Amino acid sequence: MNQAPHVSAAAYVGAPTGPRAVEPAMRRALALAELGPAHGPNPRVGCVLLDPGGRTVGEGFHRGAGTPHAEVAALAHARSRGIDPRGTTAVVTLEPCAHQGRTGPCADALVDAGVAAVYVAVSDPNPVATGGAARLRAAGVGVTTGVLADEGEKLLRMWLHAVRTGRPYVTLKLATSLDGRVAAADGTSRWITGARARAHAHTIRAQVDAIAVGSGTVLADDPSLTARTADGGLFEHQPLRVVLGRRPIPDDARLRGPGGPLLHLAGDDLDAALRALGLREVRHLLVEGGPTLATALLAADAVDELHAYVAPVLLGAGATAVGDLGVTTIGEAARFATHEVTRLGDDVLMVARRARPAQPVQATQPADSAQTGRPTHQPTQEEI
Repeated sequence: MNQAPHVSAAAYVGAPTGPRAVEPAMRRALALAELGPAHGPNPRVGCVLLDPGGRTVGEGFHRGAGTPHAEVAALAHARSRGIDPRGTTAVVTLEPCAHQGRTGPCADALVDAGVAAVYVAVSDPNPVATGGAARLRAAGVGVTTGVLADEGEKLLRMWLHAVRTGRPYVTLKLATSLDGRVAAADGTSRWITGARARAHAHTIRAQVDAIAVGSGTVLADDPSLTARTADGGLFEHQPLRVVLGRRPIPDDARLRGPGGPLLHLAGDDLDAALRALGLREVRHLLVEGGPTLATALLAADAVDELHAYVAPVLLGAGATAVGDLGVTTIGEAARFATHEVTRLGDDVLMVARRARPAQPVQATQPADSAQTGRPTHQPTQEEI
């Protein structure tokens, strides 16, 4: 079989790539990034290569830790089509990295390939990986940042939050009646919401790095905390199962059965527990605990996103989803911004996010690093 001719992108006739071509290419790069796994320590990144005429000659996205980064994948795609990427413009959702990890620096790959210009949505706040833009500029590559930055921040919000704060992005799941109850007066709670809502919740479990409950929920409900498919099987990805609280986990608890690894953080300091998870590179934590844990997290302003599944039933009495937050006036209410509302059978899911100011970056090291630090008052950790 004859190989495709090797053609330099710079040889194409046409005007140099300009802003008109860059924005659509960035939207495509953002869409590509979403094809990558939502879980894992690495960000979701997409990249599109444009020739000087603004035509796409290569594209790629990051498929997870240890796999080629989006820029390298896009370069490989172009070369597989017989196109030399010299003279192309790279449009990428996150600033190319400048460090040697499991893979080489993306900035060097772009320079070595002869890429002429790079457009970036979001600058990399990770102190370990930042510096790619500076390295590119030093090599004579034009770099423009902030293209569709809001869309890029939205896509990367969980990873960015974790890198900037040293704590995972916390999503709190609530399943309630119309009057905010999570159980009837006799304590029964299965099931307030319907099958479609419960199935949806399992798809969210399959997208997060870890799922947490309090030790009281373990004793009361004996959850398995697995991510299950509609037919009852297990999703390929199973999140780390985290128990918060001092009470021991029974030997016969369902948490000790098939599913993700089990971690018991025995202590009362939520901030220390979250930072301990951050050191383990947990980027997104789903909390499904009862009212006690939900109240503690909300009172500490540690919830970044709410998933409220609401069923059209009234209980009138029984446990409420959230306890006393110390709010005495409307002005003190913990407010979230509604992001989406979805009907799931007879139930409704509201996704709301907490608006937060930009956070200074907290330098952290992964759990397997020789420089791993220990937060003050670190909880006792038992990995099972």
